[in-house]
Amino acid sequence: MVGAGFAGVECVRRLERRLSPGEADLTLVTPFAYQLYLPLLPQVASGVLTPQSIALSLRRSRKYRTRIIPGGAIGVDLDSKVCVIRTITDQDVNERYDYLVLAPGSVTRTFDIPGLTDNAFGMKTLAEAAYIRDHVISQLDLADASGDPAERAARLQFVVVGGGYAGTESAACLQRLTHAAVKRYPRLDPSLIKWHLIDIAPKLMPELGDKLGRSAQEILRRRGIDISLGVSVEKAGPTEVTFTDGRVVPTRTLIWTAGVVASPLIATLGAETVRGRLAVTSEMSVPGHDGVFALGDAAAVPDLAKSGDAVCPPTAQHAMRQGKVVAENVIATLRGQDLRPYEHRDLGLVVDLGGRDAVSRPLGLELHGLPAQVVARGYHWSALRTGVAKTRVLTNWTLNAVAGDDFVRTGFQARRPAKLKDFEYTDAYMTPEQVRARVEGTGPVAS
Repeated sequence: MVGAGFAGVECVRRLERRLSPGEADLTLVTPFAYQLYLPLLPQVASGVLTPQSIALSLRRSRKYRTRIIPGGAIGVDLDSKVCVIRTITDQDVNERYDYLVLAPGSVTRTFDIPGLTDNAFGMKTLAEAAYIRDHVISQLDLADASGDPAERAARLQFVVVGGGYAGTESAACLQRLTHAAVKRYPRLDPSLIKWHLIDIAPKLMPELGDKLGRSAQEILRRRGIDISLGVSVEKAGPTEVTFTDGRVVPTRTLIWTAGVVASPLIATLGAETVRGRLAVTSEMSVPGHDGVFALGDAAAVPDLAKSGDAVCPPTAQHAMRQGKVVAENVIATLRGQDLRPYEHRDLGLVVDLGGRDAVSRPLGLELHGLPAQVVARGYHWSALRTGVAKTRVLTNWTLNAVAGDDFVRTGFQARRPAKLKDFEYTDAYMTPEQVRARVEGTGPVAS
């Protein structure tokens, strides 16, 4: 098994429960021995939740049947049935398999925008969320310390790119953080704090539908967040961002959440892809390669609930369900039984905008405000995999609601700046030719 996101962990959990100890040896390849509950990442960035509360330890919850290899898969030779793994000791090892489940997830989608990866922050990993919190609070400290009005104003402008769930929730939660924190800075004018949320699409979170989408926009605009649709970034610098409509915003904070693409691991397979995601059958098997399955963000799983060539969107809801079905199909393959296709019923959508602000559509019912917030947090709380995580998250929510935030920086800013290019290691992957050369021992490999 490659990947410990929603899809990978659900698959491993079910395999451990359904397979007897002598029936199979299970191995999980993951850089970190935890599952990250990604939908709550904006609440870590804004300080509502502590980082540990949404990092669900695999070693705590595993029954010690699964061997965990700390590292990342950087190449796969499907013909030789070998997965090349770069371990945390920076060694490349060949791991042979009989059955392979690929759930490597996704990486942040970037474009060829000058200065983007050098100057933008991402919101895809736990480290990035913790770093952004430190950075945002640092901007308040630095603005307070500055005697230059232009610098002070620039440090108090923040730009978020991406009108999907990650971008909208990040802008909403971080705006609440700065709105509350500035009250502790008597020398700062609160009106100088400006948040910009931009997206190239014509609508904010179109999956919500027109009514709820407009409601979310109204909530954010009422808070003072400037929303610009049909707009993206033309170029990004260390002290300013230029939009495609010609505006230049002086800022030290650009947060990029404009979608995801499949893990670069998929390109190492030399197999058919659909818009970068690995092509699979409705049973999530890879055509032409017995015993190989793929799911989650990295796989183009046919969406049987829709007509035509629709594929399932890269959401946690799909990933968890797919993980259970793939586990059953792996077991069926082992036992010579028939595979079953992945079919689903949409449970709805939830968007937590912080405080009592939220919009949600559970089972088609449109909700706003506190009822929507109860549904959103109730859904996330119930989806957390362990009792320890549920307790930590509930405690954090309660403490934050009662006592607020201390606006403490943890010290990340004392180190070198860490931007989008520094967190996802997309240059570590092999080409199909390098994988084949390594397996055959006939040529150079990636360093």
